[in-house]
Amino acid sequence: EGKGKKRSALHDFKKTGELMLIKVNKTLEVKTKLLNTTEQCAKRCSRNKGLSFTCKAFAYDRVTKRCHWLSFNSLTNGVRKKQDHAFDLYEKKDYVRNCIIGKGADYKGTISVTKSGIQCQAWNSMIPHEH
Repeated sequence: EGKGKKRSALHDFKKTGELMLIKVNKTLEVKTKLLNTTEQCAKRCSRNKGLSFTCKAFAYDRVTKRCHWLSFNSLTNGVRKKQDHAFDLYEKKDYVRNCIIGKGADYKGTISVTKSGIQCQAWNSMIPHEH
């Protein structure tokens, strides 16, 4: 079962329908291109192919079939959300997930305190514990 089926690149993204992100901070980067499917947008975002930044999300314009790759997501400072019926927003789960899976080596979220409120140890520190 499942043999011969390729894993969809969209699996790594959280979809929010009818939402676009607007950058207030002008240093944040966006690149756009005409592409036929959200799958194509997701693949390019996952691989950062042809992008001068790390892609954290993309918005797909269903009307014009244009992909907007974003160097930011809905949690980034200097960004606001805008309801837009033409767009679907896809954010990389690694950047919006607030939990650690496995040992947390790939965690890119924003939580830096334990459940009990203690500040987390920096990854580059061996104090108070060795990694």
